[in-house]
Amino acid sequence: MDRLQAMHLFVRVAELGSFSAVAQQLDVARSAVTRQIAALEAHLGVKLMARSTRRLALTSAGTAYLEKCRVILNLVESAETDVAQERLTPRGKIRISLPLHFGLQRLSQLLLDFSQRHPEVALDMDYTDRRVKLIEEGIDLSIRITSRLAAGDIARKIGSSQLRVVASPDYLDRHGRPQHPAELVHHECLGYTGASGSQTWQFVIDGRIENFPVRSRINANNGIVLTEAAAHGLGIACQPDFIVEDFLAAGRVETILAGFPVPELGIYAMLPSNRHVPHRVRVLMDTLAAAMSRRGD
Repeated sequence: MDRLQAMHLFVRVAELGSFSAVAQQLDVARSAVTRQIAALEAHLGVKLMARSTRRLALTSAGTAYLEKCRVILNLVESAETDVAQERLTPRGKIRISLPLHFGLQRLSQLLLDFSQRHPEVALDMDYTDRRVKLIEEGIDLSIRITSRLAAGDIARKIGSSQLRVVASPDYLDRHGRPQHPAELVHHECLGYTGASGSQTWQFVIDGRIENFPVRSRINANNGIVLTEAAAHGLGIACQPDFIVEDFLAAGRVETILAGFPVPELGIYAMLPSNRHVPHRVRVLMDTLAAAMSRRGD
């Protein structure tokens, strides 16, 4: 039995809590996974996992072994990378999750260029605005645009985006132009359901972030749809600059409340764990960060 391979498999099963999920990720039979874990337990002479109909649970021995496995695997990967870093060619598979519009508009060409420069890297790109579960779904890297990271998130900031509050000239002619964020409660606002706190919008007032209530009859989890609704005179939208810039350039919407900044959104490269980052993933992160820095994202 390959000891390191067995450790890798045990860590993956422990993280996902399921033999079937690991078997599906590895594209092998579930029985193959269970046999290897059973062989590892027989070799160690202890039970590492308590099986139930719902979910696997680690025994006390399994919990202690998991932490030691992570340390050992990190050291092995770090040592190999350090030795080979200067001559290492990025190779292997990267599963990357990307926000739908931003990914298509700003990142797709960068990823295709990266693929051309590194032919030994296989890219699996998933374009979605859904907040993916990196470990459970086997994602190596996720690009997330948010104003606030959650506790425990492992992320590197690679860019930023500014939110804009916009409305169509027609809407403003009919309903008036709000002069202060507090006036938004009297207007039709277009709610983005992909973010928490969609019933309040944040603005910077005298150097402090304040929340202002809004009411929305039209809601969606897609910024293009909401900006299109604003362009049709259906209300006021608050969306990132990379979404509204074409609408602004065409004169379909205009910026309002420009004197009251909205907190910026960070663009983050999210990692599934704080273990040693594979060389191929690190190279891709560096590539995306450098490209966004040049463009001013």
